[in-house]
Amino acid sequence: MASWDRDLDALEGELRRARAAVRDVELPAALSASQLLRLAADAQGFARDLARPMPKPPQPAARQGTRFHAWVESRFDELPLPLLDVLDPATELPGSDQEIADEADLDSLKAAFERSEYAERTPYRMEVPVQLTLAGRVIRGRIDAVYRNPDGSYEIVDWKTGRTTEADPLQLAVYRLAWSETTGTPLEEVAAAFLHVRSGRVIRPRDLPDRARLERILQGKSDTDSDAQPDS
Repeated sequence: MASWDRDLDALEGELRRARAAVRDVELPAALSASQLLRLAADAQGFARDLARPMPKPPQPAARQGTRFHAWVESRFDELPLPLLDVLDPATELPGSDQEIADEADLDSLKAAFERSEYAERTPYRMEVPVQLTLAGRVIRGRIDAVYRNPDGSYEIVDWKTGRTTEADPLQLAVYRLAWSETTGTPLEEVAAAFLHVRSGRVIRPRDLPDRARLERILQGKSDTDSDAQPDS
C-alpha cells in the first residue's frame, strides 16, 4: 500500500507540474502545408508536438495514396510507374494477404478515378512544388494537379484517396494563393477543388481565404470561423 501511495503521489506531482508549467515554443521559420493546417486547427496541440516530437507509426493509407498519385502522373505523362516500396519488409512479404489487399484497393482507386470527371481532362501541371511566405513564415507544399480552362483561368485539384470525405479548405487556399502569386494570375481566376477519389465526389469550397485572412489564421488571430464553406 505504501508503494502505491508513493506512485500516486509521484503521478499527481507530475500532472500538477505539467499543468502549471508554461513553456514558450518557437514556431519554425518554415512549415509544410500540413503543419499549417495542424496549427490552425489546434495551436496548443501543434505546440506540444513541437516541444516533444514523437515518432509516428507507419501510415498504410498514406503509402497507398503515394502509389495512386504516381499512377495518375504516369497515366497522363505516359511514364512507367515508379517502383515504390509500400510494404514494411519487417512485417510484410511479397504475395502476403496484405499485399494482395493493397493491390486490390489500388485497383479500385484507379477504377474510381476513371469514372470521375477528371479522367478525360489532361492536367496542365502535376505534382507542382510550391512555396509561399505568410506572416514571415515559409509555407511549402505540393499541388497534385493544375488544370487550365479554355478562358485562361486555372483549377487546382487535390486528390483525396482516404475513406473519409473530410478535408480542410485551408490546404486549397494555400495552394491557390501560391499558384496565383507564382504565375501572376489574379486570385479570382484560380479555382480549387478536392476530388474524393473513392466516392467520385468533387468539393469546390466557396470563399477560400485570401492572403490577409491566411496570415491572420497563421498569427492565431480571430477569423478562423470564416474558413471556406464546401460546395459540391
